[in-house]
Amino acid sequence: MTGIVLVNKPRGLSSNTTANIVKAVTKSKKAGHLGTLDVAGEGLLPVALDKATTLFDYYLSKDKIYRTTFEFGYTTDTLDLEGQVTDKNEVIVTQKEVLNTIPKLVGKYPQMPPAYSAKKINGQKAYDIARAGGTVELKPKEIEVYSIKLLQEIKQNVFEFEIHCSSGTYIRSICRDMASLLSTYGVMQCILRTKCGDFDLKDAFTLEDIKAGKFKIIQLEDLFSYQNIVFNDQETDKLLNGVWLNLKKENGLYKAYGRNQFLGVIELQSNTAKFKLRFI
Repeated sequence: MTGIVLVNKPRGLSSNTTANIVKAVTKSKKAGHLGTLDVAGEGLLPVALDKATTLFDYYLSKDKIYRTTFEFGYTTDTLDLEGQVTDKNEVIVTQKEVLNTIPKLVGKYPQMPPAYSAKKINGQKAYDIARAGGTVELKPKEIEVYSIKLLQEIKQNVFEFEIHCSSGTYIRSICRDMASLLSTYGVMQCILRTKCGDFDLKDAFTLEDIKAGKFKIIQLEDLFSYQNIVFNDQETDKLLNGVWLNLKKENGLYKAYGRNQFLGVIELQSNTAKFKLRFI
């Protein structure tokens, strides 16, 4: 069962719970999601099974695309509909004002995470500290927003966007910062993740499909489009024992095979090969 299952996570379920459901259905020894979606969030959640869980760091840096709806004029302590209203005003935001504000939120900049987030402070999650009434002291983290597209104005002060951003970006924080630039408050009504790296929501399965056995596991070797290199038994043993091999090929990444199985991804530099990702 080693590989990745693309799940269309429903709203109201945590990412960990979703991964555990897939783990139970597939009878895998290990399972983990490749990028947290908030409980209130829905959409694409890649779940890695068994040896594929080693890919967490590899996929952690992949960019994401979301569809989201922001409402202006009020905000909550969580910056979404799950929290309590903390501030409001009577400012009416126009579509032209939103379009003029978008360029100011595109690019690389330090973003302050929401107080109610999974960020850890001295081993505790920020939202646990906030819910207990404690003071959450977070530090900004550099993120990159590649694009923000205004899809439609749903009604007065309610707008739908598509946001393409780096891993670690908080969409609720973009809502907060956009509202601030518009001299008002904002709250994220909903969020749907449509892409994670090369993975697309259109290829994902619902939990109902998965429980019914109607799903596909993407095999490890199918995750990479590099050229293949097949090693003989002696070369395979050397590679698996950490001995760098000398190969006369172009520098780059390759899929390595030996003893009739996929070994992982190797990196070749100056004719010397070593593992970049190892699955054996």
